[in-house]
Amino acid sequence: MTNSTPHERVLVLDFGGQYAHLIANRVRRLRVYSEIVLPSQPPGRLDGVCGLILSGGPSSVYSPDQPPYDPAWFRLGLPVLGLCYGHQLIAQEFGGEVKGAGHQEYGIAHLHVRKPEGVLRGLVSEERVWMSHGDSVVRLPDGFEVLGETDDCPVAAMGDARRRIYGLQFHPEVTHTPHGMAILDNFLSLCCCARTWTMDRFIGETDERIHRQVGERNVFLLVSGGVDSAVAFVLLARALGEQRVVGLHVDNGFMRLDESALVKRSLDAAGFRNLHVVDASERFLTAVAGVADPQRKRQIIGDTFIAVQQEAAERLGLDPDHWILGQGTLYPDIIESGGSRHAAVIKTHHNRVDIIWKLLSEDRVIEPLDQLYKDEVRQVGRQLGLPEELVRRHPFPGPGLAVRCLCSDGEEQAIDDNVRRRVEEIAREFDLAADILPVRSVGVQGDSRTYAHPAVVIGDASWETLEAASTAITNGVRAVNRVVWAPAGAPDASELVRSLRSRRCYLDRARLDLLRRADHISMSALAEDGIMDTIFQFPTILLPLGATPEGESVVLRPLESTDVMTARFAPLPAATRAKIIARIRELPGVEAVFYDVTHKPPATMEWE
Repeated sequence: MTNSTPHERVLVLDFGGQYAHLIANRVRRLRVYSEIVLPSQPPGRLDGVCGLILSGGPSSVYSPDQPPYDPAWFRLGLPVLGLCYGHQLIAQEFGGEVKGAGHQEYGIAHLHVRKPEGVLRGLVSEERVWMSHGDSVVRLPDGFEVLGETDDCPVAAMGDARRRIYGLQFHPEVTHTPHGMAILDNFLSLCCCARTWTMDRFIGETDERIHRQVGERNVFLLVSGGVDSAVAFVLLARALGEQRVVGLHVDNGFMRLDESALVKRSLDAAGFRNLHVVDASERFLTAVAGVADPQRKRQIIGDTFIAVQQEAAERLGLDPDHWILGQGTLYPDIIESGGSRHAAVIKTHHNRVDIIWKLLSEDRVIEPLDQLYKDEVRQVGRQLGLPEELVRRHPFPGPGLAVRCLCSDGEEQAIDDNVRRRVEEIAREFDLAADILPVRSVGVQGDSRTYAHPAVVIGDASWETLEAASTAITNGVRAVNRVVWAPAGAPDASELVRSLRSRRCYLDRARLDLLRRADHISMSALAEDGIMDTIFQFPTILLPLGATPEGESVVLRPLESTDVMTARFAPLPAATRAKIIARIRELPGVEAVFYDVTHKPPATMEWE
């Protein structure tokens, strides 16, 4: 997005980190306009640029395939803040040294602040921060000093006050670094930036952008019923007029219990009249029959969405030369799909399959929210007058329950005995038993995609102990990207876990109906206990694991987040948790219920 009126701004050099755009988002929240640029391009004209922030990334600074960059960026005399990979690049560029760390850090760490100066001004002696790295700075460049350290990272913060250049191994841009915004605010003050950016300005510039891109054409928008597509609908209709925007809601068979009917009622109540509903559930189920691979499932679902949309457009008589596709795509969808030049593909979102890239290249897609995160979308929705029922809805993935219903070809999954032993050793430090589940899930570690076996810890423990055990296991065992908890009790949890086997099963109505019922139990319990608004998102996951040939397992995944790029597992009240587990265990075929106690990173929000 390019601002129509030039003003002071900060540039974010994107080295492919999963949080690159989140940095720009946070800077804008501090009312300074920000833009993302590729580090390989020469600096060029810098009118109004008051500082540079270097993002994280999946590469190593000493790797031959590190993202290319123009060293001229470091010779401009501007204040510079490097984060994670950017921190390491600063060290290398100015003569320091970076090596692979002996201990990886993912998730929460504790920063011991040596000097509360520069970007750390105002911080206390110990701060909670969010880490996601495998390399570390082992020797400082000349002129730099250590400002902070963690138990596993001796140079967690460094700075050269004279040149106003700072590096942080942790991520201040994520919400799970509690004083991260204060750190970024300190940097912007060092940059002497004017604070003039607002969300009102975004809305005004989006109107201009829609008019400029759409021109004389009209928009056919895919409407899921969530806040993203609803806000996109309003922005497009506001800019173009209601008659030029037609909405389509597709029931793909992967919706929650009675979800499509609820979507129609909610949008009707919100005043959306130009909406069509198509039941294509049988078509989607046929398309994914016999498919177990999560990436392939996402690709097929994305392709089928577009085929259904195009056929619906034909039935409605919408000339493709005069109508383009609208989507409520957010930036996390783009960055996780590898939409940034140097970003690793974490998972392919249904709105980023090959056919969408083709349509984008032909300027036949409009995505008015593609610069925003979930929290910003909700702000825009409120400013545009959308009802709270739509604004506050829990996020629900485009492929729906298809990515919460894991499938298997039934092949025995080999588990490394050394990995199992190491997980058991770490768990014993917390008085917990442990094992490895014979399924795999998607994770994001060090800005790269992982596809690994989850560990399961077994026993009674506090949330604090479970969080510490989960962090220790995923930091200490690279082959594990997720930890679930099996509370002790009858039947004996350890014996049950050992008896679970992966069985051959795919997406079909019976499994999806079972998951719908389990999901409904989870969501109903939140409503009954008055805690719906305290949970950002609550995926309920079905695993093809059982002690019997027809057995299934369920995972509860309640989350706390604001921006989707990072998340903490949400500790439900004991009574709510017990009620949900007891009710789900009564469902026919469910043999085990687990609780996901992993943050993002190293796990993703969903399991696929």
